[in-house]
This record gives sequence, C-alpha cells and structure tokens, in this order.
Amino acid sequence: MVRHAETHLVKRIGWLRAAVLGANDGIISTASLIVGVAAAATSQAEILVAGVAGLIAGAMSMAAGEYVSVSSQADTENADLARERQELADDPKFETAELAQIYIGRGVAPALARQVAVQLMAKDALGAHARDELGISEVVAAQPIQAALTSAATFAAGAALPLLTAIFAPRAVLVPAVFAMSLIFLAVLGALGARVGGADVVKPTLRVAFWGALAMAVTAGIGALIGKAV
Repeated sequence: MVRHAETHLVKRIGWLRAAVLGANDGIISTASLIVGVAAAATSQAEILVAGVAGLIAGAMSMAAGEYVSVSSQADTENADLARERQELADDPKFETAELAQIYIGRGVAPALARQVAVQLMAKDALGAHARDELGISEVVAAQPIQAALTSAATFAAGAALPLLTAIFAPRAVLVPAVFAMSLIFLAVLGALGARVGGADVVKPTLRVAFWGALAMAVTAGIGALIGKAV
C-alpha cells in the first residue's frame, strides 16, 4: 500500500489569520498616518516621529487586542467543554445517542452510527463531543499568546515598510511615494497570504489593495482639510 504525506492548510488558520491581519493593519494604518500627517504640510521630521509612534502603539495595541479577543474565544471554548464534561458524567447514554444522531445526520446508517459513537465514547468521550458536537479541535482551538505575538510582530514588520519609504523619499514626493509603495506592499501581502493559505491569488490581492488605497485616500483627504483649517 502506497502512503503519501498530507499537508492540510487548515492547520495554518490560527497564525495565518493573525499574521495577515497584523501585517495588513501595520501597512495601512502607518501609511495612512504618514500620508495624513504629510498632507497637512508638516515637516519630514514630524512625519517620521508620527510614523514611529504609530508603529510602536499599533504593535502594542494589536498584541493586546488579539490576546484579549482570542482569550475570550478560549474562555468560551473551555466553558463549553466543562459543560459537556458534566453532561457526559450525568447522562452518558443520552450523550452517546446524541453523538450517534450527529453521524446519522451526516449520512451514516443508524446501526453503524451507534457503533461508531459507542467506540469513540469508549476511547475519548469528551474529545468526540468537542470535535463533532461543538466543532472544537486542536487544529482550530484558540491560542491567545500565539495570536498576540504573531500580530504584534507582523504589524511592526508591515508598519516598517511605509516608514522606510518615508525616510528615504524626498519630501516633495513623500505622499505619492508612500501611497504607491504601500499599495505594492499590500498587493504582495495579499498574494502571499493567499498562496500560504492555498487560495486563489487574484481576488485577495485586489481586495487588500483596494481597501488599503481607500483608507489612505480618505486619511490624506482629511489631513489636507485639517492642514488648511489650521
């Protein structure tokens, strides 16, 4: 019998979501901040200070936000598991029938579904119910620390790209340079995220670039209005 190695992309969901979100937010928010401040006719030194402050604050905010958000998800999962553990202890027969009914609903013959439920319950009752009743598994379970660190690191990496552009671009062309380079960075990020996740490249790339351009354009417009008002 010939065996082949299988690599399931769903295993990447946890860190990939946090990584794409962090890098995308880092590029868009920092580029928008730089473009908005620059549109207000501020000096290049002040623009860079704003960009660095945005990078640091954004990375810390992403880490805290991801940790709190994913921790809430983990708390909910743990509460559901505790409730399921108690139900298994109180009425194992009902839980076996409930598990069998899930398999019947998926197309398994009733007698076989009952047999499968009994065997899975004998090996790992909580694991079987967590996976098939609650939809919780080790692959997609919430991991707060991983999400927080990934988001902070990728936000900083993404934010550094428009910031470096602002450092090296002449003041006269700083806004269009940051805008153009950020769109390129976003397009590359969208394509890379799609490739790593096994999805089609074109649609995610266009989606990321479009929303990034819109965010920077709105911020630049507001910055220009404030600059004229002040």
